Amino acid sequence: MMKPLFLGALLLIVSTAFAAERPNIVFIMADDFGLGDVSHHVREFQGKKPLVETPNVDALAKQGMWFTDGHSATALCAPTRYAVMSGNNNYRSYAPAGVWSSFGQTAFKEGEVTLGSVVQDAGYTTGFVGKWHLGGDFYIPDTKEIYRGKKNGNLTGKVDLTRMIDGGPKYCGFDYDFTAHCGIQGPMYILYENQEWYPWAKDSEIIYLDDNSIKNPKDLTSKGDGMGDSNWDARELGDILTSKAVEFIDRNANQKDPFFLYYCSPTVHIPHCPPAEFDGVKIAGSTPTDHLDMVVQLDLEVKRIVDALKANGEFENTLFVLTSDNGGLRDPEAQKLGYDPSGGWNGSKSSPLEGGHRVPFIAVWPGKISPGVSDEIAVNQDMVATFAALVGTDIPEGQAQDSLNLMPLLLGKGTFQGREYLINQAGAKQEVMLRKAPWKIIIQSNNKRTKFEPMALYNLESDPGEKKNQIKNPEFKEVAERMFSEYMSIIESKLPTVPRN
Repeated sequence: MMKPLFLGALLLIVSTAFAAERPNIVFIMADDFGLGDVSHHVREFQGKKPLVETPNVDALAKQGMWFTDGHSATALCAPTRYAVMSGNNNYRSYAPAGVWSSFGQTAFKEGEVTLGSVVQDAGYTTGFVGKWHLGGDFYIPDTKEIYRGKKNGNLTGKVDLTRMIDGGPKYCGFDYDFTAHCGIQGPMYILYENQEWYPWAKDSEIIYLDDNSIKNPKDLTSKGDGMGDSNWDARELGDILTSKAVEFIDRNANQKDPFFLYYCSPTVHIPHCPPAEFDGVKIAGSTPTDHLDMVVQLDLEVKRIVDALKANGEFENTLFVLTSDNGGLRDPEAQKLGYDPSGGWNGSKSSPLEGGHRVPFIAVWPGKISPGVSDEIAVNQDMVATFAALVGTDIPEGQAQDSLNLMPLLLGKGTFQGREYLINQAGAKQEVMLRKAPWKIIIQSNNKRTKFEPMALYNLESDPGEKKNQIKNPEFKEVAERMFSEYMSIIESKLPTVPRN
């Protein structure tokens, strides 16, 4: 069994202006939640009437700092989750395209800091609730051998799913976890609490779920059949997860030590299975599509967590960050009515274009962060360095190398030095990108990052919609060559891509 990830890291607790206050931290990362899903963005930045309202997310946007240039680390789920947890770009991982298997080996290196460990090491009580999707260790029955086989199909008797041995949130510095191992899409379709199987109901069994055995066939996504809880119901998942998040807040509020909650909602990822209601508010059928119904639910998930903080008198003493793991989802039926998942940008989830990774990004700390708008580049993987600075934990050299401390910017204290450039990656087609104002180059790569070929060049100042690909324009040949050379030099150097604030 692996040792907890944070052991062995030389973390020094330092006295800083930020750490003196020791607020609670709540970090919500939604799933496939685009700028066009936030009515505040549609109304304020696009000048349009929203197709669906998100009053609770809007309230946070108005109370805190809204980033117009906020990004996910990648345009796809699993690789973003690695980057957010480690503070590293994915090309530093053994799996640069992401750890997709339910039974994959962890990509986090023993002894290196994580999102959880930098806060835990400062004395915080840490909790993870929600979608994991970063692999994990399970025994082969009646052995001490870790199963590394396929994730689909009938694995009865081939892997012991009653307990997650290692490689999950506990390994990454979380005292408590309630984990939907693959979120809502599976396989597998199982919940774990503190690494032990959490039965959905009293009569639950772990069985092979396919169209014939699952209660609701729609719950099986394109990811396919696999092992799961016999009572799995995607309509109930958001309620279960937010209830556990609220329990964590209630249990740890007003204690001697502050708490950190990392809530990874599986909403609004497919399958879109809206419940009839959520906290007394109608969900199913409340909007033109099931997808947009789930946007309404996500807004209410946020409300439930905010309400729990307020009920415990902790909201004013909490740094609250909300963002998404990648850009929004296309919804053809809603788009006929004017819906734009990317809020005016070109592209959507998985795309190397801006809409694939430009996402909602909000930071709220009442009385500390002045409400307003920032045009600085912020990436969700910045939370490792930001939270470390907030709580007073030093990150050793050579770790969290792509995570930027945003605290000077958020609080207006000290000197903030922003990114000179942005390195990120797209999704299923393995594109990688370098943005250095005003240019952005898109490079075709492969799963193992052994192939690189320039495929697009855009000037984001004159062409923010990325409509005019200049990669073959002789006028900009030197720009394309320089950008490509810079990208290769950056990744081959293995040096940090951000300044240390």
